[in-house]
Order: sequence, then structure tokens, then C-alpha cells
Amino acid sequence: MTTAVPEQLFNSPLETGVRSVLLLGVAQPRAFDLTHLTWLDHLVVHTADIGGPESLHPDIPQRDGELVVRRRNVEDGLRLMRRLHLVATSYTTSGIMFCVTEEGAQFAQLVRSDYGRRLKERAVWLIDYVGRVDTTEFVQLISDKIGRWSIEFQAEGGRAHG
Repeated sequence: MTTAVPEQLFNSPLETGVRSVLLLGVAQPRAFDLTHLTWLDHLVVHTADIGGPESLHPDIPQRDGELVVRRRNVEDGLRLMRRLHLVATSYTTSGIMFCVTEEGAQFAQLVRSDYGRRLKERAVWLIDYVGRVDTTEFVQLISDKIGRWSIEFQAEGGRAHG
């Protein structure tokens, strides 16, 4: 007899989708593409890596491979959040961009658990931090902290599908 294993919440599309809504809610009216949201999703739980507040997730060795898996989870999470009308997409000359909807912004305000509060504090810190560096500097930061191969792999991965 085979027992079905329940889907894990940790780094599931639901968890990464909620993180994206919180990040986009803090960043509004800014929008980000899938690559940048993947980087932000990684950094918001590993803020200590870039001189920020204590990280929410444990510091484990060999985390640079985490982005490969994370990109797919973030994409699936964004797809789920779009179906729930918490995230919207726009098609620009820069590619597919994601932003929070009015419903998403309201949802983000309702997240009040201890973890959610700490996540929102880090999202505020991270979006402020990212707003102070230009794109080239941000890409260099990702390259230095997470690994150049991750950036190259993601660039080859293409854009989000709507």
C-alpha cells in the first residue's frame, strides 16, 4: 500500500507566491521580471548575506544551486497569485513584468503572523536596498553572493510564461 506524501509548504508555489506578493506590495508601483523576483525571493529570506537583518532561513552551505530550483517555484507561485488576482502581468519591451494588484496589496496588509511580520520587515529593507543600487550593481551583487553560473543559467532559462 502506497501512502501519498502531502505537498510541502516550504518553498512551494504558495509560499513563494505569497513572498512575491509581499515583495511587490512593498515595491509598488514598481514591477519586476521573473529573474529579478527570483533574486529578490532568495535575498528576502537570506538578508544577512548582503549586510541586512538576520536571515529568516538557515544559512546552509552550497546555497548557490538554490536559485535553479527557486526560479521554477517563483514562476509557479506567480502563476498561482495571478489566478487569485493578487499579481498582474504587463508585457513591455523589457519583457514580462509582474506587479501587485489592489487585492494583492490588501492581502499583504493582512499578513500578520510572526513569520509574516518578519518577512515584511525584510522585504521593506530589501526593496529599499535594491532601490539604492543600479541594475548593474545589483547584477554584480547577485554574481558575487549567489554565483555567476546561476545568473547565466537563468538567462538561458527564458522569460516567464503567462
